Amino acid sequence: MYDVIIIGAGPIGLACGIEAKKAGLDYLILEKGCLVNSLYNYPLNMMFFSTSERLEIGNVPFISHQPKPNRFEALEYYRRVCSSWELNVRLYERVDTVRKVGDTFEIETIKGKYHTRAVVLALGFYDLPFLLNVPGEDLPKVKHYYDEPHPYYLQRVVVVGAANSAVDVALETYRKGADVTMVIRESAIRDTVKYWVRPDIENRIKEGSIKAYFNSEVLRITEDAVIIRTPQGELTIENDFVLAMTGYQPPFEFMERCGIQFHDDEYHTPVYDESTMETNVPGLYLAGVVCGGLKTNKWFIENSRVHAEVIMNNLSRVLA
Repeated sequence: MYDVIIIGAGPIGLACGIEAKKAGLDYLILEKGCLVNSLYNYPLNMMFFSTSERLEIGNVPFISHQPKPNRFEALEYYRRVCSSWELNVRLYERVDTVRKVGDTFEIETIKGKYHTRAVVLALGFYDLPFLLNVPGEDLPKVKHYYDEPHPYYLQRVVVVGAANSAVDVALETYRKGADVTMVIRESAIRDTVKYWVRPDIENRIKEGSIKAYFNSEVLRITEDAVIIRTPQGELTIENDFVLAMTGYQPPFEFMERCGIQFHDDEYHTPVYDESTMETNVPGLYLAGVVCGGLKTNKWFIENSRVHAEVIMNNLSRVLA
C-alpha cells in the first residue's frame, strides 16, 4: 500500500515525486511512455518559451547554452533530476484504471495492480490531437505530429493552424525548402504566438514566401490535393503533405472514468480545490496542465511546479 501514486512522469509528475520523497511519503510514479514523454515527442529543434531557471525542479540547476533551452537540453536536464533524486519511476507502464475502493485506490496497469491511499494525476495532453474530422484525414500524408523539416524538402505542404506549433512548423519547413501554405480559421495569426516569431511569420506571409488563407477551413483531403473553404469560395490546393497543428486536449474520458467532475464552462475545466489541488474524489489530486481543461495555455511548467508542494503538504496532514 503506497501513500501516493503519481500518474505521469513529466516535469510536474517528477516534481510531485520529489516533494513526496521530501515529505517522507511512500510513493511511486507511473508513466505510459518514456521519461518526460510529451517533451520527447516535441519537434527536434524546438526551443522553450521560458528561460532555463523557470523550468527547474527539485533545486537542481538547469544550465543551457542559450537563455531559452532546447528540447535536447530539457531531456538531459530531467534525466539528471530523476537520477539526482533517485526517484521511484516505472516507465512504459500505462495505467488503465483508477478505482476507489473504500478509503483507498486500486490502480490497474498493463503490468499489474497497485494499491495506494492517494493518487495524483499529472497528465499531459500531447497524446490526443484535435482532429479535423474531414474526409481523407486518415491518409498517410496527414500528420498531427511534427518532428523535423527534412522530409518536407521540395514538397507542397499545407499547415493547418495559427498558434505557436503551426507557425514554427510553417517557418521551419519553408526555410528547409518546402512550398508552404497555411490554412487558418481565424482572421490573423494568434496573439499568443511567441513575440520573437510573430514578426517573422507575418513578414513571410506579407511577402508571399508563405501563402496563407485566413477565415478558411479544410473541407476534405485527397491523395494529391486539399480542398478548403475560403471567404471567396472553395479552393483546391495541390498538395503532398498536410501538417495539422490544431492543438491537443487532455484525456477527459480517462479522467471521467476516475470519477472526476467538470465545470459547465467552455474549457471543460475539472473540479478541484485550488488550495489543495484535490478533486471532487477524496484523495484524488490534479497537477500541471491538466488542471486547465481545454485551456491548455493556462498552466505551464513554470507556474504549476507549485502544485507538487501544495499537494504533498496537504497529503502529509491528511495521512498523518
